[in-house]
Amino acid sequence: MELPLVVGVDGSEPSLRAVDWAADEAALRGVALRLVYASLWERYEGAALARDLGKPSEEVRAQDIVEAAARRARGRRPELAVTTESLPEEPEYALVKEGHNASALVLGTRGRSGVADLLLGSVSLFVAAHADCPVIVLRGNNDNQARAGVHGRIVVGVGDAPSAAVRFAVQEAERRGVPLEAVRAWRCPAHETVDHPLIAGEPERVYEERAAEALEGALREVPPQAKVRRRTVEGPARKVLLAASHEADLLVVGTRRRPGHLGFQLGRVAHTVLHHSACPVAVVPERA
Repeated sequence: MELPLVVGVDGSEPSLRAVDWAADEAALRGVALRLVYASLWERYEGAALARDLGKPSEEVRAQDIVEAAARRARGRRPELAVTTESLPEEPEYALVKEGHNASALVLGTRGRSGVADLLLGSVSLFVAAHADCPVIVLRGNNDNQARAGVHGRIVVGVGDAPSAAVRFAVQEAERRGVPLEAVRAWRCPAHETVDHPLIAGEPERVYEERAAEALEGALREVPPQAKVRRRTVEGPARKVLLAASHEADLLVVGTRRRPGHLGFQLGRVAHTVLHHSACPVAVVPERA
């Protein structure tokens, strides 16, 4: 039996936008949708309560939050099997545990220090850094409306070898019937770009060729029928992928997981795109 898609809900408008997006994704995958609210407090405590709940914050309880989310999911996708759960736990730890039995976790982005939608909330960041399954964070829209993809493209940041991130991106592109753009960033070390008439430009070409070779190596397990556009771009990976996110419906990146390591496990590239991407971001764990 296919594992469900799990959505973390907290009564905010961004979390209900995540419910909309996840309902569409669950229907696309043909899996159930599981809505989870976790808090040590019985009542809602947050900065911006969703209008759908129709109550002042001091009257909203956990059950109101998951019921409102379930109504929204069923209204959008009546055919979905939807389950709900309210857990008396810290949300970041509860959602990481939920990820053990999920095909993916979907979360909304939350503002920090009153700057909505500019920085990722601490719960989403923690879950993306520790979950065992892919974590999809809804970035991009500022009106709390989940929309179908408008660019017709999935983008994946590619490393040196076949990876879980590439496999995930291929599947997402196939489900949507859109091309996959595999991007490999490369840089020419400054000390090698010497201004000498006999060697000017040579190091740059060498590094670009190496990037193209690494890209081909990372895609060697991709099915031949998959529609993949290969692209090498000079520049820091973080900036290259952020630029690509403006023309993507989903940006996929991998992040290493070290068994037994309890510290922060989110690379600089994943950390940056989670904060600043112009589209939803999927962070896919890679086993070291």
